[in-house]
Amino acid sequence: MQKNIKTNWYVITGAPSSGKTTTLKSLENKGYKVFYEWARIYIDQEMKKGKTLKEIRADELKFQKKILKLKADFEKKLDPKKLLFMERGIPDSNAYMKILGFENNKSLKNALKKCYYKKVFLLELIKYELDYARTESQEEAMIIDSLLEKSYTDLGIEVLRIPKMSVEKRIDFILDNL
Repeated sequence: MQKNIKTNWYVITGAPSSGKTTTLKSLENKGYKVFYEWARIYIDQEMKKGKTLKEIRADELKFQKKILKLKADFEKKLDPKKLLFMERGIPDSNAYMKILGFENNKSLKNALKKCYYKKVFLLELIKYELDYARTESQEEAMIIDSLLEKSYTDLGIEVLRIPKMSVEKRIDFILDNL
């Protein structure tokens, strides 16, 4: 598969409620450049406009396409040499679209051909908790976990699983495996 320019970008991913945001905040506190999940950013922006989560995600395929576009457009602007961490990468959209039965989406296939990450850290689910932006069940979260790994490994991108452990130990594991 054709790859875009090699990057120095790392992805922190995992099923909903796996501690991605907490892990990124800790990396940010250590001085690393981090970028947070586009789905949550978009949901927050739309809620500030008065929309409900149900309205925002009424058409789940449309929602996933919007998030994919936001991610792809954003990554085009990043410096490939800059060491950074991002919460979720383009292949995460592949996992979510597979659940919806739309993995053959043309814009997704094009975006997958152009993405590249130095390494992906897949966080194990800690304890599933619903929050204001989540719509997935615990069962769906477990399916997402396995689809995420496959979405990256199918592209030849190295995935390291990080088991349940303290945030400090997760950070040490990540930094030891750059």
